[in-house]
Amino acid sequence: MTKTVVAIGEILWDVFPEGKKAGGSSMNVALNLHKQGINSQFISAIGDDENGKELLNFLSSNQFPTQFIQSNNLSTSTVEVQLDAQHQATYTIVAPVAWDAIQLTDENIAAVKNADAFVYCSLTCRNENSRNTILSLLKEARLKIFDINLRPPFYTIETLKVLLSAADILKVNEHELLYLKSELALTGNTDEQLLKQLSNIFNINMICLTVGEKGAYVLQENKLYHHKGYKVEVADTVGAGDSFLATFIASYLKGYPIDTVLDRACKVGSFVASQTGANPDYGDEVFS
Repeated sequence: MTKTVVAIGEILWDVFPEGKKAGGSSMNVALNLHKQGINSQFISAIGDDENGKELLNFLSSNQFPTQFIQSNNLSTSTVEVQLDAQHQATYTIVAPVAWDAIQLTDENIAAVKNADAFVYCSLTCRNENSRNTILSLLKEARLKIFDINLRPPFYTIETLKVLLSAADILKVNEHELLYLKSELALTGNTDEQLLKQLSNIFNINMICLTVGEKGAYVLQENKLYHHKGYKVEVADTVGAGDSFLATFIASYLKGYPIDTVLDRACKVGSFVASQTGANPDYGDEVFS
C-alpha cells in the first residue's frame, strides 16, 4: 500500500552565479519522496509573480501535485547561493517572502491527519504566521519528522525546544548537533552520548545524524547504527541532505531495516552531491 507523507516549508529559487534552480529544503524533500514512489504532498506558498508561476510549472513538469501551495501578496522566495572552494554552499535568504505566511486551512489539516508522516523544519518557523500553522498541524500528525535545518539567523533555542519536543524522528547534521550541545548544555563527549541525551530530554524515538563525507548515524531504541557513506566528487552540496532525508523517510516507511535505510539514504545523498543543483533526475539505478 502506498504511503503518504505531507511536508511543509520553503519553495524558492536557488540563485547561482550561472542561473537559478528550483529548490527549498522542504520542496526538495517532498519532490524526492515523490520520485521514490511515496504519495507526497507539499504545503507552502508562492507570490503572485513570475517566479511563483515558474515554480508551479516546474512541479507540474515533474508530475508533482500543487493543490496545497498557496498564493499571497508577498514575493516568491529567492536565495543567493555561494559555493566555497570545497563546493560547500552558504545561503543568503531574503525575508519576508510568501512561505513566511502559510495559512492553516481545513484542507491541509485533513491532509496531515490522513498522512503516514508529517515533515517540518525550523526555517519555516522564523515568522509567526507559518510557525503557528506548523504548530497547529503537529497536533494532527501521526508521525512527526523534524529536519532541524538551521539557517542563521532564523531560529531561537526557545522555538527549537518546542519543535524538538514534538518530534518522533529528528534529522540533524554535525554542526547543528554542536549548536544544540552548547545551547542545551549537553555533557556528552561523543556523538553517541549527545544523541542519547537529546533523545532522553525530548523523548525522540529516532535520531539521524549526518556527518558529511563520513556518512551518517542513527540512534534507535538506544542502539547506534553507522554507515560510512559513499565517496564522490562533489559538484555542490545543495539538496544533498534533503535527498538523504527523503530517501531515509521513504525507505523507513517501506519497512526496510535501519542498516538498509541508511545505505539507501547515503547512496542518494552522495549522488545528488555529485550533481549540480538540488534536484537532478534519477531512478532506481541510483540504489544499485
